[in-house]
Amino acid sequence: MPKQLRKILTTVAIAIFLATAFYTSRKINFNQKYEVGQKIDSLNGVLVYFNGGVGNVSGRELTQNGYNIGLKYQCVEFVKRYYFEALNHQMPDSYGNAKDFFNPKIKDGALNKKRNLTQYINFSQSKPQVNDLLVYSGTLLNKYGHVAIVSKVTEGKIEIIQQNPGPFTASREVYSLIKKGDKWVIDNDRILGWLRK
Repeated sequence: MPKQLRKILTTVAIAIFLATAFYTSRKINFNQKYEVGQKIDSLNGVLVYFNGGVGNVSGRELTQNGYNIGLKYQCVEFVKRYYFEALNHQMPDSYGNAKDFFNPKIKDGALNKKRNLTQYINFSQSKPQVNDLLVYSGTLLNKYGHVAIVSKVTEGKIEIIQQNPGPFTASREVYSLIKKGDKWVIDNDRILGWLRK
């Protein structure tokens, strides 16, 4: 076999191995401190469960009347279960990835009809509030994006609660909240905006 062809085949084999290892690692629980499905936090009585690798799925959660809550224990499942249990809200479109909760064509403060929630961009005249649903863009390693719930707001900070941020990331994070003129921005480039009942 020619040396050049051997080099190409070796490179392709290594690329396939690395891609397979990455995909598999997203489903494996590397944090043995918790088990998948273990309760790790809560907000207003709605539980947050540990998911292990971010790509892990443990089935689909449906309500008794068939409303789709989402894939257990993904981030979307938590926010939809929170809105259903704590806020008595069912979204007209109960499907979609996390980043799809935000529609970039909707103006700040207008109704997002697919979610039946008011949508604000991350540079809005409306300050984020507790119970707002926060939407993050996708990344190179996570094309689906992420969603969380605002759990606390102060003058200069917001706290969020989330499910499935990764096996070693906490269920709560704090971001700076900055007022620029008459508008508010959460200091995180991935945050597209927030939705509110």
